[in-house]
Amino acid sequence: MDLQYAIALTGGISSGKSTVASLLSLYGYCVVDADKIAHELLETNKERLIELFSSEILDTFGKIDRKKLGKIVFESKHARKILEDLLHPQIRQKILETARALENHHKFYFLDIPLFFEVGGREVYGVSKVLLVYAPQNIQLERLMGRDGLSKEEALQRICAQMAIEDKKTQSDFVIANTKDIKALQKEVEDFLQRLS
Repeated sequence: MDLQYAIALTGGISSGKSTVASLLSLYGYCVVDADKIAHELLETNKERLIELFSSEILDTFGKIDRKKLGKIVFESKHARKILEDLLHPQIRQKILETARALENHHKFYFLDIPLFFEVGGREVYGVSKVLLVYAPQNIQLERLMGRDGLSKEEALQRICAQMAIEDKKTQSDFVIANTKDIKALQKEVEDFLQRLS
């Protein structure tokens, strides 16, 4: 299915994609958030996740602890594949349901999908345009360590679990660089939206 008005919004971990998504929302664009959908699906798949990864992934309130689950899946490719095989088809289905409804408005909207290229990209989602939020790996690393309090090794592990940002860059139609401050990023977003209209 081809989505005429959808633009995939993607990036690398700590590249600033969420900030760009927030700015796009502020400018009145609809943003469909894959992470938000994933969080909801963690709870609806709780029983299955406990079967797969044990009750070690629960917090003291019996909810899925995303940090604990994250630690497991970033330390093991096998565990990550199991989680992705369970969640990605469900995430895709929810995104496409929402996208089909948005197509009726005949206005550009964004599908915020962090692992867009990793899960099959354009073929899987039927979008023709991709917007990448770009920051080089050294900046990703610095931000990730600062944001999540990770060691260099843990941060690198998470960055390397994704497709290299430079590869994503060559496959994207639009690139927003997020290498300076928020003001510079806002300017980049505004320039992009001008080109879009």
